Amino acid sequence: MDKVEEITQKILEKFERHGVKVNKNEIKKRVDLLLNEFKVPEGEIIRTITNYLIREHGLPREILFERESPLVKIAEITKPGVWVSVKAKVAQLWDTSSPNVSQVGLIGDETGMIKFVIWAKSGKGEVEEGKSYLFKNVVTDSFQGRMQINVNRFSSIVELEEDVPLPPREVSIVGALVSIQQGSGLIQRCGVCGRAMIKESCPEHGKVESYDDLRIKGVLDDGESVYEIILNEENVKSLTGIGLEEAKKIAQEKLDRGAVLSELKSRLLGRYFKVTGTKGGRYILVKEVDFYKPELKEFKLLGEAI
Repeated sequence: MDKVEEITQKILEKFERHGVKVNKNEIKKRVDLLLNEFKVPEGEIIRTITNYLIREHGLPREILFERESPLVKIAEITKPGVWVSVKAKVAQLWDTSSPNVSQVGLIGDETGMIKFVIWAKSGKGEVEEGKSYLFKNVVTDSFQGRMQINVNRFSSIVELEEDVPLPPREVSIVGALVSIQQGSGLIQRCGVCGRAMIKESCPEHGKVESYDDLRIKGVLDDGESVYEIILNEENVKSLTGIGLEEAKKIAQEKLDRGAVLSELKSRLLGRYFKVTGTKGGRYILVKEVDFYKPELKEFKLLGEAI
């Protein structure tokens, strides 16, 4: 294969991988002109012709990013809108009710954890918890200061034989719940991405269909440090007896969704808890929680100390 044919084939494959058909003869003529008459380097030829075809055929500019995105560690992902590749293990998959989302959850490497979203339109296969993958040509995103990666149709996911290590994440804490933050109680989530709605609108998708969820974003104080925790519906129900259905009934009876949060605050604020969970970003995602009841001998020792 001569050089003109070789470069032509590389350009063709770039577009074919995205299901885009372009005229081979047209590409070949341009390659020949740039290579043999103007002595343009191969990399510049590919870039120039790719740009030309994108403009000429009204194609998505993401095709430009088919060249290898840099392989980075999760701790290095600090800005949105950047094309990267990461080797990571799937630490946790979350349920999604959105037909637009194929999978959502947490992935990690030895440097940290990050949320990932695989969009249904990407056409990518599903990943499995506990397995390691190369997430290639994904796009970074940010929501409320927390980074995530999005897998779209220009991305690829390759299962790895190596086992990517995760950072130590499980923690156990005993402390008092000193604050329940805004965005707690009976909330609405976006039916597309699962984010909490703000004034019946998703920050990302605007006015869309939503679904109800129950959670608490709280602050736990162990006397030395404070920790931000998230209690899901199961956690809340185990502590208070109020699950999602009970919360809906309270809101309907009071004609106020805020009544649910008031009830939860009255039952939980100022109480001591023992929580075990995984640290994801600024929050500890609680797996197990119970009211903390010190042993009698602890009180005896305290009395002797006084």
